[in-house]
Amino acid sequence: MRDYDEVTAFLGEWGPFQRLIFFLLSASIIPNGFNGMSAVFLVGTPEHRCRVPDSANLSSAWRNHSIPLRLQDGREVPHNCRRYRLATLANFSALGLVPGRDVNLTQLEQESCLDGWEFSQDVYLSTIVTEWNLVCEDDWKTPLTTSLFFVGVLFGSFVSGQLSDRFGRKCILFTTMAVQTGFSFLQIFSTSWEMFTVLFLIVGMGQISNYVVAFILGTEILGKSVRIIFSTLGVCTFFAVGYMLLPLFAYFIRDWRMLLLALTVPGVLCVPLWCFLWRWYCWNISPLKVRLPESINAHPSRMNSITTPEMIFDPVEELKPLKQQKVFILDLFSTRNIAIITIMSLLLWMLTSVGYFALSLNTPNLHGDAYLNCFLSALIEIPAYITAWLLLRTLPRRYIIAGVLFMGGGVLLLIQVVPADYYVLSIGLAMLGKYGITSAFSMLYVFTAELYPTLVRNMAVGITSMASRVGSIVAPYFVYLGAYNRILPYIVMGSLTVLIGIITLFFPESFGTTLPETFEQMQKVKGFRSRKKTSESMETEENSKVQITAF
Repeated sequence: MRDYDEVTAFLGEWGPFQRLIFFLLSASIIPNGFNGMSAVFLVGTPEHRCRVPDSANLSSAWRNHSIPLRLQDGREVPHNCRRYRLATLANFSALGLVPGRDVNLTQLEQESCLDGWEFSQDVYLSTIVTEWNLVCEDDWKTPLTTSLFFVGVLFGSFVSGQLSDRFGRKCILFTTMAVQTGFSFLQIFSTSWEMFTVLFLIVGMGQISNYVVAFILGTEILGKSVRIIFSTLGVCTFFAVGYMLLPLFAYFIRDWRMLLLALTVPGVLCVPLWCFLWRWYCWNISPLKVRLPESINAHPSRMNSITTPEMIFDPVEELKPLKQQKVFILDLFSTRNIAIITIMSLLLWMLTSVGYFALSLNTPNLHGDAYLNCFLSALIEIPAYITAWLLLRTLPRRYIIAGVLFMGGGVLLLIQVVPADYYVLSIGLAMLGKYGITSAFSMLYVFTAELYPTLVRNMAVGITSMASRVGSIVAPYFVYLGAYNRILPYIVMGSLTVLIGIITLFFPESFGTTLPETFEQMQKVKGFRSRKKTSESMETEENSKVQITAF
């Protein structure tokens, strides 16, 4: 039985049909860049302070001193969640006392923001934080909102592959695109934080499912040579394009509901992709048909100006299903060596994901313009993907992954020694860290696929990818640490990134080796050793020598 690539070889590798498929499937990833990072602006927290109502009867002097100061990053700033007791201030104001001269403000009793908050509109006109006052006692809801989006991503990545295998790639691709677009539109009409968050979780499910199915569909339709470029530069670069367009939309549309509406519209533009793939799959979905339907206008061979063979599938050919050994997730831990590789892979994916998403979500907390910082964070991904592609072609995997992780984590640790006034240098180091971590992240699919044998390769990539979703769920809380200390997120992220870079050096090297077919062909973990007696040492007990073999 000939495989699919052999049967469709007559279509060529890079004709008009393949170019159109490459572009359309890659373009369908652009909305993922919108929704995947939209929390940067939808859940943004502007500067805020307690509201002092006009009914408090305070003089202008006492109104200006109604908010206590607190120390943040070495300087005194107005407190976000406390104010002086207004009844006391009103009495002092009525008596004509002067704040600071007649009254020691540090000894005054404080109270919470009983009348709500005043939010700065310098950066955002409105976000869900200003809509539902997700600050102070409710500030835990802000990172939870983003985390629940990634919980949806985790669940979607778990079921999307199974659904596409059961119901077909095209059907699930456009169903998930409709889910992503439709539920994003419904979010505009959210009446509470709870409603918004539940819808956001469903958007996350559609977002990753669309990404995964488009990725699988492209690798199945395109030829071997084009498949590699599509899987690396095509999909990743178009995601970065969507990511770059996000701050442009947000800069001109600073109300969160209108911004969501603007981000929803591009999903409708994917309708032409549906029409094209429908025609293509009319031919592709039924490979047992030995003749091609003449009524299909968008036939791939016609687009490529190729004469279609009269017979593609030999009617005499009998399809014999291959008997495959059943494997389970516990097989990834079946021996000590395999278990060590699996555990290290899970840590590598999870901690790299933490660094990537935490740096992406933290751009509004950087000094300078939040929109420019977000754009730079997206722009730096394109050279990162190109670098990863070039390095993977020529250099050993574990060394280049460890190298870019060391670079990314090292520059993040350097941020703490940069003087507070050197904002440009701090932003530059943060972007350089994002560059290194993004490069490493894009290499992990190839590296993991090369480590595991054929039987469990899909399962290994799946479980490690799910570990990265766990990292993305945790990432918003790393950003949350910045509310207490601006440098703390970089110290934690940098330390974890350097740590996982060190662990990467213990992986077996897969570059230039044949892909393993069985567990026995998996390479041993570097640096882990166990004592074993060889047959020679057993025969010569008088020497008492034990051969140390790498485990």
